[in-house]
Amino acid sequence: MKRRRTPVEYEFRTVSLHREMTRSEAARLLTEEAEYGRWELARTRIGMGGSKTVWLRRRIIRIKYSA
Repeated sequence: MKRRRTPVEYEFRTVSLHREMTRSEAARLLTEEAEYGRWELARTRIGMGGSKTVWLRRRIIRIKYSA
């Protein structure tokens, strides 16, 4: 009998990084988000002016209540 996998749901968060922010500062910020908030990197976009937009995601865990 095959187990049916439920679709995974994610919560997303957008973080904007200014172009003046150094690579080490950005890495520290994203590392803290990953460690303490359980976020993972989903997507990164670099804008025309050098600003960066980062999308973070984390799984939504649904708890089923049974009576």
